[in-house]
Amino acid sequence: MRQEKETNEMIESDPTMADMAQEELSAIAIQKTALEEQFAAIELSEKEEEEFPNEIILEARAGAGGDEAFLFAHQLVDMYCRFAEMRGWQWKMIDELTVEIKGKDVYRLLRHETGVHRVQRVPATEKNGRIHTSTASIAILPIKKKVKFEINPTDLDMEYSRSGGAGGQNVNKVETAVRLIHKPTGIDVRSTSERSQLANREKAFEILTAKLQQLKEQEEAAKYAGNRKSQIGTADRSEKIRTYNFPQDRVTDHRIRQNFSNIEGLMQGKIEKIIDALQTTEFGEVSDDDE
Repeated sequence: MRQEKETNEMIESDPTMADMAQEELSAIAIQKTALEEQFAAIELSEKEEEEFPNEIILEARAGAGGDEAFLFAHQLVDMYCRFAEMRGWQWKMIDELTVEIKGKDVYRLLRHETGVHRVQRVPATEKNGRIHTSTASIAILPIKKKVKFEINPTDLDMEYSRSGGAGGQNVNKVETAVRLIHKPTGIDVRSTSERSQLANREKAFEILTAKLQQLKEQEEAAKYAGNRKSQIGTADRSEKIRTYNFPQDRVTDHRIRQNFSNIEGLMQGKIEKIIDALQTTEFGEVSDDDE
């Protein structure tokens, strides 16, 4: 530090000022240590933010089960939105089954929700009281500030359409909704929540980047460790991570082989017990046991 250098020079040029200068050097040393600690904390915070971003895209899609699977996918999205509200996080719908969630520790807490969720219940349209089994899959995509690759614009197809739902005259007359297709992988994303075409294009590009980043990380993990914890799967019942059994009022997470009751409360977003259990338990492959 310049101030430290000037004080040492003062001691050399005027020994009578040594005592006063030493006090100043001590104060400088304390200040220097405080700054170093502050910089270290900022660096650690940035490192944690890169590993566990405070912004995610949560995407649901219906699997086996027809209309009931589509309804269940919607209910899962609602469940996570209610949980986000309880945590004080901000959320916004990007498309019908896609939601953006921002808040401290959002990826750290929700990253294990990726996978296939199975529901067993009697649908409202079932007249004979039979229990139906359906699936929906959840993908948790972290939005990272630093991206390790670039997307070639020639690899993209872009489509525009009119946003649906409420929102005034602009909704039906202007093509603000954007769909991006990444031709090399076939991945496509859609954003309808923003008011302008440009804003929806930027949001769609952000989601596509997150998906491609996740795909790259999955490929690298599979190459070195055969890791499938972060894979969304194919919405097949054999790849389930959790079962929601309504008749028995039981939710089973098959990775940690643990059951939870009060299924109605859980579907209203009160899933902190499941989230906490996943944070404190080491788990590996999905169990093949049927619940």
